Amino acid sequence: MAQNTKPLDQYTFNRLRRLYIIALGAIAISLLTSQFLIRSYLNDQEDDSKLINVAGRQRMLSQKLTKEVLLLRINGPQHQRSSLIDSINHTKLEWQNAHQALQFGNEAMGLEAGNSKEITEMFEAIQPSFDKVISSTNQLIDFAQSAEEDPLAIDQELQTLQLAASSFLTQMEEIVNQYDDEAKEKVSQLRKLEIGITVFTLFILLCEFLIIFWPSAKAMKLSIRELLEAEKKAIKMAKDADLLSQSKEKSVRELRALSQAMDEILLFARITPEGYITHMGDQFSRLLQVKKYNLNAKFSEIISIHENEQLMMDRIIAENKKSGWQGEIKATNKEGKEIWLDFSMLPFSSGEDKSELIIVCLDITKRKEAMLEVERLTKASFEEKMQQQKILSRQIIENQENEQNRIAKDIHDGIGQMLTGLKYLLESVELENPTQAKEKIEKLKLLTSNIIKGVRTATFNLTPPELKDYGIVPALTELTQELEKLTDKHIVLFNKTDFNQRLDSLVEINLYRITQEAINNAIKYADSTHIIVTISHSESILSIIVDDNGKGFDKSKLKPKPDKDGGMGLTFMQERINYINGRLFINSSPNEGTRVTLNVPLN
Repeated sequence: MAQNTKPLDQYTFNRLRRLYIIALGAIAISLLTSQFLIRSYLNDQEDDSKLINVAGRQRMLSQKLTKEVLLLRINGPQHQRSSLIDSINHTKLEWQNAHQALQFGNEAMGLEAGNSKEITEMFEAIQPSFDKVISSTNQLIDFAQSAEEDPLAIDQELQTLQLAASSFLTQMEEIVNQYDDEAKEKVSQLRKLEIGITVFTLFILLCEFLIIFWPSAKAMKLSIRELLEAEKKAIKMAKDADLLSQSKEKSVRELRALSQAMDEILLFARITPEGYITHMGDQFSRLLQVKKYNLNAKFSEIISIHENEQLMMDRIIAENKKSGWQGEIKATNKEGKEIWLDFSMLPFSSGEDKSELIIVCLDITKRKEAMLEVERLTKASFEEKMQQQKILSRQIIENQENEQNRIAKDIHDGIGQMLTGLKYLLESVELENPTQAKEKIEKLKLLTSNIIKGVRTATFNLTPPELKDYGIVPALTELTQELEKLTDKHIVLFNKTDFNQRLDSLVEINLYRITQEAINNAIKYADSTHIIVTISHSESILSIIVDDNGKGFDKSKLKPKPDKDGGMGLTFMQERINYINGRLFINSSPNEGTRVTLNVPLN
């Protein structure tokens, strides 16, 4: 019995072991098959998700491409148009790559080749619309970049683009739906297969429920839960990765646009602390007329062709590479043209112990040239004034010398001769002959009267005593009366407002000399017969007017400044009136007389 039991137990054990192994094997096969199918399903689902995502993104990219192309129709600044064309080309390239990846697969995008026959036929049907959109886009970009635009051709091409894009969107929608239907079909087939595997698994579990399945079921349930969570995490990670990729692409585009704008707008460059160029903007290159340069070229050699300016630039970089520097420098381009720059240099650390110097400049050449021109004109004006002052001083000295010579000549030829005659006449008087002596005495009286008159005239022309003793009005009264006696002119003075104030001695002597010069000019040059001097005043201004009825003159030919040909009388009048803070007005026309007006402040 024991012996029979042992073989039976061994048989049972072996049988149970076989059954256990078979059951475990079946369960293992079932589990492995389920795991394989689930993994395959996840992979298929991930591939289908990528396909649907890329296919849906194709619709978005086609709409974006159409919108950006339509924006080209709106005229704007050239730099905005160039930026938009770059964006169109970028969108077009993404669209083409995705289109090729959907048909033939792309390892970089995680897409495998192997579309169904229906989807392959759909892509063949959509290809003409795709090609038409690409062709129209390229044609519209060419229109936007050309100097002359044809509005009719552009509108026709836009209409073609819109029709092709609309057709593409419709057909792409069908492709997306087909992808979705095929994904659903795969799920349906997987469900049928899963049902069979489930029935087989249930049969095995029912056979050994109490021995194996119950604990195994718990483990399987836990595994399935973990797998579902892993699936959710995988889907979430895929979405996050896509969003991260889009954000990265956007940041790269923004940085590229910012860099391009800085290069086009600013005079911008980056150099090493040793003075070697790492980057130079297009605007800076055009200003310095540098078409090509090595990245390791020295900045000082690029900014100037002169050795002294290069040495100065190297010194600025060497001494200020840690603290920065700002100021004005002079550069010279390849053609030898001088360029003045408002130069700013800032140290910048880009990480990993790598330092650079950022250079930003402004072109101030025109402003600097204007400043230099102002300095040159100021110097020229100063030199001109000095030259005029030299001429004026020379003429003053010459006039003083001429006046002294005239006075000496008047005394010598007039008073001197009359005194000599007086002496001889006195010596010839013979008292023995009373009749003859009486005649000579009468001649002596006449000669003495003439001598007195000559002395009075000479002293009167120098400084009239009335001016010092009584003021400007009595002095001008005496002047007009004396000149009327000495000439054949009718000279009259009118004191309209009964002015009788005393002024500063310098003001009175200058007013007297200006009025005397105006009357003398009317006597000598105007051929006038009547001269009227009018005095009037208000609370703040004294006015003296000298009118004559002479031949007048053309004011455009009036010399405002002294030169080698003369013109000193009017110059002296202007200098004197400026000295006493007054104003001089001269009005004259040919054959209509002349009016000279003097205005001086009383306070």
